[in-house]
Amino acid sequence: MTTYYTSDLHFGHLNIIRFCDRPFPGVGAMDARLVQLWNETVTEDDTVWVLGDVALGTLGESLANIGRLHGHKILVPGNHDRCWEGDRALRKGEPEARERRRAREHERYLGAGFAEIHDRPEPVTVDGSAFDLSHFPYEGDSHGADRYVEYRLPDRGGWIVHGHVHDTWRQRGRQINVGVDAWGGRPVPATTVAALMADGPRDLEPLGWA
Repeated sequence: MTTYYTSDLHFGHLNIIRFCDRPFPGVGAMDARLVQLWNETVTEDDTVWVLGDVALGTLGESLANIGRLHGHKILVPGNHDRCWEGDRALRKGEPEARERRRAREHERYLGAGFAEIHDRPEPVTVDGSAFDLSHFPYEGDSHGADRYVEYRLPDRGGWIVHGHVHDTWRQRGRQINVGVDAWGGRPVPATTVAALMADGPRDLEPLGWA
């Protein structure tokens, strides 16, 4: 059994093809290739942490791709996920109404194929390397100035594995971006992440799409 990390699949999102220069003529081809690359990499016995921004567009269609993916899938929501605690719709109204909406969104993502949803960043250890899992890096963004700073972990000198920045970098210092746009569309094995940490802080450019 192997553990993997990935982020920012953006199933069903037409604009991400142009924004990140993904090599696909449309959403259908992109979604099919993401599923293919995942299932070529991951077995049913593996675990994959998805660090946010799973699907956009018509969620009934785009979230259906989750059920086609191998493995035990765990979601740490990002800013484009309807179940994210910072989603504007989940912050409106009275506390009871907000909790009901949040529970419904959780059920929608769990029903689509996620086994677990972890609302807050997760501390983990792999091969003796300790780090945090979060959608957001300590600093940096794909749209200029840092957004959602209130949801980011403070940099206390440790490592963070994240998404959100798409093809801006694969590694920047102690920040490792596991988004599909930095890793050729494939999930990243935990052993690869641990090896990058063992090599120390540095800057790495994204890999090309497979």
